Amino acid sequence: MSGTASPASVTALRGDPYHLGHTRDGHGESRATGRGTGGPSPKRIIVAYGFWIFILSDIVMFASFFASYAVLQGGVSDGPTGPEIFDLDRIAIETALLLLSSFTCGMATLALSARRMLLFQTAMAVTFCLGAGFVALEVMEFYDLIQRGAGPSRSAFLSSFFTLVGCHGLHVTVGLLWLLTMMAQVLTKGFRSDIVRRTLCFALFWHALDIVWVGVFSVVYLMGSIT
Repeated sequence: MSGTASPASVTALRGDPYHLGHTRDGHGESRATGRGTGGPSPKRIIVAYGFWIFILSDIVMFASFFASYAVLQGGVSDGPTGPEIFDLDRIAIETALLLLSSFTCGMATLALSARRMLLFQTAMAVTFCLGAGFVALEVMEFYDLIQRGAGPSRSAFLSSFFTLVGCHGLHVTVGLLWLLTMMAQVLTKGFRSDIVRRTLCFALFWHALDIVWVGVFSVVYLMGSIT
C-alpha cells in the first residue's frame, strides 16, 4: 500500500525519530550533502562557538567594572588620588611583560599547528614566566598600596580600582594554571584533536586578557595619572 512506510524508512525514523540534524526522503535516505547543510556541526566549531560566548560574557563583566570605575574614580574622600599612588614605571614593565607573553603565546599556537613539541613547550614556558612576572608585580603593587593605607576600603575610588585590576589579575592567574595544564596534557598525550582544541581556547582566552589590560592601562593608569 502507498500509505505504508517501507522497512528502511521505519528503521531510519527509529534511529533519528526527531530528525535531529538530518533530513530524509521517502526512502529513508538522508538528503544531507555534508555537515554544513544537514548534518551536525564539527565539534571544533561547537567548542569555538561556546567559548566565544564565554569570552563575550567575560568582556561584558569587565565592561561593567570599567563603568563602575568611571563613575567612582572621583570619590576619593580623604584618601589618595590616582597620580599619588600610581607608579607608571612599574606599570610599564607589567604591560611589556603581558604584551610580550601574547606574542610568545602566538608562537606556541603556530608550533601547535606544526606539531613541533619542543618549540611548543618552550614558547608556553616563556609565556608562563612572563605572565607570572606580571602577576608578581601586580601583587607587589597591591601590597605596597595596602601598606601605605590605600587599601580597597579607603575610598570608593580605591574599591573600584582594586576590583577592576584585581579581577584581571585573578584571570591571569587562572590562565597560568590552565597553561600548565595544557603543557602537561600535550607532553603526555601528544597533539590529540581534543587537546589541540583546548589549547586554542586557552590562547584565545590569553589574548583576550591582553586586550582587557590595554584598556586598564589606558583608562586607569594613563588617564588616572593626569587627572
